[in-house]
Amino acid sequence: MTHQQRTSAIRKEITQSYKDLKAKYPVLKHQNAIGFAIFAFAVVLSLLLGYLWYIGIVPAWVLIPANAFLFGLLHELEHDLIHYMYFKSNRAVHNFMLGWIWILRPLTLNPWFRRTLHFHHHRFSGTLHDVEERGVTNGEKWSLKRLIFTPDLVLGNLLRVVGLFGDIKKEVENGNLKFEVANKLKLYGVFGLIPLTIIAHILLYIYSADAVVNFINGIFNTDFVLPTWIDAVLQWSNPIIYIVLLPNLLRQFSLHFITSNLHYFGDVEKGNVIEQTQVLTVWWTYPFQIFCFFFGWTHAIHHFVVNETFYVRHIARKKAHEVMKAHGVRFNDLGTFRRANRFHETSK
Repeated sequence: MTHQQRTSAIRKEITQSYKDLKAKYPVLKHQNAIGFAIFAFAVVLSLLLGYLWYIGIVPAWVLIPANAFLFGLLHELEHDLIHYMYFKSNRAVHNFMLGWIWILRPLTLNPWFRRTLHFHHHRFSGTLHDVEERGVTNGEKWSLKRLIFTPDLVLGNLLRVVGLFGDIKKEVENGNLKFEVANKLKLYGVFGLIPLTIIAHILLYIYSADAVVNFINGIFNTDFVLPTWIDAVLQWSNPIIYIVLLPNLLRQFSLHFITSNLHYFGDVEKGNVIEQTQVLTVWWTYPFQIFCFFFGWTHAIHHFVVNETFYVRHIARKKAHEVMKAHGVRFNDLGTFRRANRFHETSK
């Protein structure tokens, strides 16, 4: 069978499994209601935990992982919203949900800009101009630099922007990408960070600088002092940092680590969905998977059947995995860490 035939067979069987599941549990057909209920649950509980931390009832070591998990739920909802799976005909509610999700996950790209990059990702997954995945370190050799900048969309992308834009220019010159599309990708990638994402990262940089200085002073009995304006910023931003930013730092590192290693890059055959992703279920990824709602288990399914909700993908994943494995989709290909996410041992 060709890869197109195998992809078609996978899609057909997974789609049928979704139909069978919804026939058995008709409640799953109420997509808008379920999506909004999950949204309300995650938003309200995360803010409640934040308030309980603020008044001293919940400790930070509970708040941060709990909110990281809840924000992982919101990421899955945002991804579904980007594909117009909830309230497509009611843009007020649709945009209300997207807006709140971005406010509670401000380290990420503006979701209205990200929609363009994400649709491009589906069309050209694994290529030099797959801006969305390259922005989270996909395709780079593993090093301390990649590890440090895995969750960072500002400084991390600032360091790789010259190479990325250079590759996009080459793709245009080689006829693999239209000039207009290339410009749109670059503009959306930059302006999608303004202003919320950049501000959120700067607050984390300030917090990190203060933490490093305090650590050095404590270890070496020194008395380094940061400018007084840093203390002033930290005083008013402390609740934002603990309730929103630190949980998102944990969530975002986990998500980017998983997604950048389940997607293949650089030598993916054009249009070959089977070469685009793998399924990651290996046990040692669980600490990361928890904070991105086990993204590694189900995202490859999404590449075959795009327009289905994340919770249905999870419920029906066993059947989907059987079908995908039978047709050659890879599972737990850990060589991708050594190969800088290339599909083949040696690039084509």
